[in-house]
Amino acid sequence: MDEKFKRIRYIYFMSKNMFSQRTVSGFMLAAFTIFIWGITFVCTKSLLNDFSALEILVVRFILAYISLWILCPHALHLEHRKDELLFFAAGLCGVTVYQFLENAAILFTSASNVSIIVAICPIFTALTAQIFMHEKHITPLFITGFLIAIAGVALVSFNGAVTFHFSPEGDLMALAAAVSWGFYSLFVSKINALGCRSLAATRRIFFYALVCMIPLVLSGMFIPGMHENQSLRIIVDESVNIERFSRPINWMNLLFLGVAASALCFAAWNVACRILGTVHATIGIYLIPVVTILFAYFVLGEKITFMGTLGAVFTICGLIVSGLRRGKV
Repeated sequence: MDEKFKRIRYIYFMSKNMFSQRTVSGFMLAAFTIFIWGITFVCTKSLLNDFSALEILVVRFILAYISLWILCPHALHLEHRKDELLFFAAGLCGVTVYQFLENAAILFTSASNVSIIVAICPIFTALTAQIFMHEKHITPLFITGFLIAIAGVALVSFNGAVTFHFSPEGDLMALAAAVSWGFYSLFVSKINALGCRSLAATRRIFFYALVCMIPLVLSGMFIPGMHENQSLRIIVDESVNIERFSRPINWMNLLFLGVAASALCFAAWNVACRILGTVHATIGIYLIPVVTILFAYFVLGEKITFMGTLGAVFTICGLIVSGLRRGKV
């Protein structure tokens, strides 16, 4: 009897330890992704001087798709053909719609407004999980943490400014991007349940995202007047393309966005969602503006004000409160 009890206790502690290690791995993947995504605002802002939002999107995810084939040269085989719809929907919502709207919004409103509005993503992720998957995430603690974090994000984003400039077109684009990410999180949860390889699954999502970009690309190339649209224009002039693609800084930014922020980070994020749960992982998005402001301080020499520091503290506190469960952390 004692031997049996010892064996059961040993199995219990081993499984608990493995679960703890797995959870730590999930947090590390989420933290890595959030750190990289926090830098993308700076890269995108730089590229918008030479490229349209659509051009950045297309080149970025072509590079990401090629990178994933190099990293994982194995075809993805699905048990049911209908599961392809999940990858199509994830590619449409999480890449084509979300990324395009986020990039385009920066042209019509301030980066501060975009970072604040996009940081609302966790509430839409929780709502879609609660409505479509019957998961109970919208609790008083979650809402309290959400409000504290958003207040912190606002302070971080302003970082010394005192006014919020409402720009309907850009701000609504950013809001639509946040809603789209909520649905992407829903589809990722269902894809993770299939048990596919993360790199191969991410590559399939990117394939459908690129397919969904084709109508936008054709519009940018052939519809009259699109060359004047900073979001949708596609420049086919050879001399212009040679000039802008010959600049090393543009290639550095594009490769960073394509390989690091897309190929590696989307795959890492999907694994983190599988380990931690989509809603818990998405709460970490609150920290992206904090990463952005720290990166701008250390790399670009931008100042961090008392308001920005206070906002970082608020954001982290909100993150902790949102992750609390009744009687647990």
